[in-house]
Amino acid sequence: MPRRKKIVPKKVKGLKKPLQSPKGVRDILPNEQYLWDFVLNTARKISESFGYGKIETPIFENTTLFERGVGADTDIVEKEMYSFNTLGGDNLTLRPEGTAGVARAFIQNGMSRWPQPVKLYYDGPMFRHESPQSGRLREFHHFGFEILGEQSSIIDAQIIYLAWKIFNKLGLKNATVQINSIGCLTCRSAYKDLLTDYYRAKISKLCPDCRRRLARNPLRLLDCKEEKCMQVAALAPQILDCLCDDCHNHFKSVLEYLDSLELSYVLNPNLVRGLDYYTKTVFEIWPAGEEEESRQSSLGGGGRYDDLVELLGGEPTPAAGFSFGVERVIEEIKRLDLVKKPKIVRQVFLIQLGDLARKKSLKLFNTLMDSRILVAESLGRGSIKSQLKMANKFHTRFSLIIGQKEALDDTIIIRDMDSGMQEVVAMEKVVKEVKKRLAK
Repeated sequence: MPRRKKIVPKKVKGLKKPLQSPKGVRDILPNEQYLWDFVLNTARKISESFGYGKIETPIFENTTLFERGVGADTDIVEKEMYSFNTLGGDNLTLRPEGTAGVARAFIQNGMSRWPQPVKLYYDGPMFRHESPQSGRLREFHHFGFEILGEQSSIIDAQIIYLAWKIFNKLGLKNATVQINSIGCLTCRSAYKDLLTDYYRAKISKLCPDCRRRLARNPLRLLDCKEEKCMQVAALAPQILDCLCDDCHNHFKSVLEYLDSLELSYVLNPNLVRGLDYYTKTVFEIWPAGEEEESRQSSLGGGGRYDDLVELLGGEPTPAAGFSFGVERVIEEIKRLDLVKKPKIVRQVFLIQLGDLARKKSLKLFNTLMDSRILVAESLGRGSIKSQLKMANKFHTRFSLIIGQKEALDDTIIIRDMDSGMQEVVAMEKVVKEVKKRLAK
C-alpha cells in the first residue's frame, strides 16, 4: 500500500502589530464603569419616576425607516449611516438615533390602542460615520425618552423639565436649556422661502455643504457649525416671526409652563436641530461655558415630532422626546470632577500557601460569599507577602491566612490588618468569628 502523506499543520505566525479596535470606537474599561452606572442608573430612576417604561429596539433597522423618518437631506442619511445588504437582499442600517425606531415599534406593536399617552425610555449604542473626536465617536450611546399620543404644550414643558432634572441630578446644574420653535409644515414653508432669499445674497460666504443645502433644505443652514456660516446665520430672518397662530400659541404656552416651573432657558432663534422630523418646539441642553464652545458640544436635545408616526405609516400621532449622548455627559462630569471613583473595599482578604491550602481556600471563599461577607483573594499568587500587599490595596479589615499547617489542622489565622494581631481559630467557626469582629 502506498504510504500516506503526513499532514503537518501550518505554523501560525504572530502578527507584526497587535490588533487594534476600528477607528471611532473604544473600550469601556472596568475603572470607568462607575461613571456609566452613575449616569444610566440616575436617568433610568428619574424616567421611571415620571411614569416611563423601558423599550429596547433592534440595533439595526430597514434603511427606509431612517431615510423617511430622519430625512433624506440630513447629514445623518447622506453621509453618516452604516448601511449594508444582507445575503437575503435586505437593505439594513445600524441605527444612528433612537426616535425613529421607537416610532416604528409604536406602530408595529399597536401602541395606539394603549392608554394614551405612551411614555417610553431607552438606552444603548448608536452608530454614525463621522470624524471621531472627544465625546463624539462612531459607536456612541444614547439615553432617550419619548412620549407619544399627546399634543398639549404641557408635554413639551414636562419633557424639558425631565431632561433638566436628570442633568441637575447628575451635578450639571449650570447647563442651560436652549429653546426655539421651528413651526409646522405650513408656516415653515413661508419661512424657508424667506430664508432662501436671504442666503442667496450671502452664498459666497457659505461653506460647500451649506451651498448644497440651500437648494434642498435651507433650514439646515442655521445648524451649520462652520464659523463663517454661523456669522451669516446670526443675522438671518427668525422663524419666530413667521409662525402661524397655532404654532405661536403653542410655543407661548410652552414658555409659560417653563416659567411656572421656574426653569430658566435661553430663547435661541437659530436652533433648528439636525433631523427633519421635528415640528414646533425644539431644544438642546448646553454645558456651562462660552456660548460658541457650548454650541459645539451640546449634551443632548429633542423636541416635538407630530408628523413622524404618520410619515412611517401609522395613524396621526403627536409626540415629543429627548435624548442625550452618554459619552458627552460623562466627559463633562469628568471635566468638572463631579463624581469620585469609589474605593474598592472588601471586608476580608483570603490568603493561602500551598496546594492543600489553595483547595480549602477556594471552598472557604464560596462559604464567605454565601454568608454575605465581602471577600477578596489572589489565589494564583504563592507568596504570603505579595498577598498581604494585595489585602492592603483592598483596604480589608482582616486577612484570613491558610498555610500548610493550618490546612492540615483544619484551622485558619485571622489577622487584624490595622494592629497586626493574629489569632488561630477552627475552620468551622471562621464565619461566625469574622461576623462578630466585623460588627465591632
